[in-house]
Amino acid sequence: MEGGRRGFLFTAIMTSGAGFLSAFAPNYVSLISLRFLVGIGLGGGPVLGSWFLEFVPAPTRGTWMVVFSAFWTVGTIFEASLAWTVMPKFGWRWLLALSAVPSFLLLLFYVITPESPRFLCMKGRITEAMEVLEKMARLNNVQLPSGRLVSDKNIELDELSTSSESAILLADAEENDTIIEDKGSSFGGRSIAKLLSPKLLRATLLLWMAFFGNAFSYYGIVLLTSELSNGNRICAKEQVESIHSNDASLYKNVFISSFAEIPGSFLSAMIVDRIGRKLSMASMLFMSCVFLFPLIFSQTDILTRVSLFGARLCISASFTIVYIYAPEIYPTSIRTTGIGAASSVGRIGGILCPLVAVALVHSCRQTTAILLFELVIFLSGLAVSFFPFETKGCRLNDTEVAVS
Repeated sequence: MEGGRRGFLFTAIMTSGAGFLSAFAPNYVSLISLRFLVGIGLGGGPVLGSWFLEFVPAPTRGTWMVVFSAFWTVGTIFEASLAWTVMPKFGWRWLLALSAVPSFLLLLFYVITPESPRFLCMKGRITEAMEVLEKMARLNNVQLPSGRLVSDKNIELDELSTSSESAILLADAEENDTIIEDKGSSFGGRSIAKLLSPKLLRATLLLWMAFFGNAFSYYGIVLLTSELSNGNRICAKEQVESIHSNDASLYKNVFISSFAEIPGSFLSAMIVDRIGRKLSMASMLFMSCVFLFPLIFSQTDILTRVSLFGARLCISASFTIVYIYAPEIYPTSIRTTGIGAASSVGRIGGILCPLVAVALVHSCRQTTAILLFELVIFLSGLAVSFFPFETKGCRLNDTEVAVS
């Protein structure tokens, strides 16, 4: 684990740099290669969520993480509106160049971005952790509670000045639990081995199932917003040319359908700290199944739009909450690795979705595609129901805990 601040820098540089250069790609191969690099940069996005999580107090952690995740929806709407405006007049190169601007803006904030005090404490960098905490206290016009900041590595605080004596105890590690510092091996086998250790195996596998199902269903519902109606027209042997008559209609549909995620964000914010993570996710997944169920029997235009709108609302809420739950179940030493691995499994679901489900629509097997989504979402809901513990209101773990 290299720290959230470095992950922040990596994500911003990779996404903005490769994204901007892709606007000047001379051929298809170079374009695909640069977009692949953009994908690698976006894959570091969960680092930002884990970093932010470690600054938020437990009682309101769920709500604030929903607010944090809601900016994904804001970005989706912004990108759809940008494509709707730019593509018809200026083309895809301008769209890619302008889309890289927000990532460049991230670089401006790197200088003032603090490292997580939990991470610093775990690494034994007590003085740096104290500096971050004292700065936070000054900005909020509060005093740090009395006490001493204690590292999980039990490093003595000889180097601390007298002013640093007013410190908060961030974590009470159990006497027999120690954290082994990952000397550059967080991206190797040691961290993955911890994720699959007997203490965390059940939680990790169920979490991977939930991420796979959420990503498969979320991106599938996004694609089906236009693909299902297009597939109906093809199978009804209407004029195929009408499908591609106006690219602007596609951006318009994506723009409008993206607004389904706004009530989803509000809904998840309302319930995540009240009824808990597990019940919130499970209820949203099962409700998504309910919304998709009528499409098994009828796929009229109005019913399709209403059902997909409701399903997207629920699946976006579930996706938001799973990104809150995931970093809460892992100790600080492998938190970023854990959420990154789970997100990677989710990406596999996102890759398989158009290859499997959308292909069924194009081959005039819409009902089979809906049944497949129903099955995946239902199994994801079951996986969530078997999560080993609830994290609502719980403090973040700095050491591994056994789960039954």
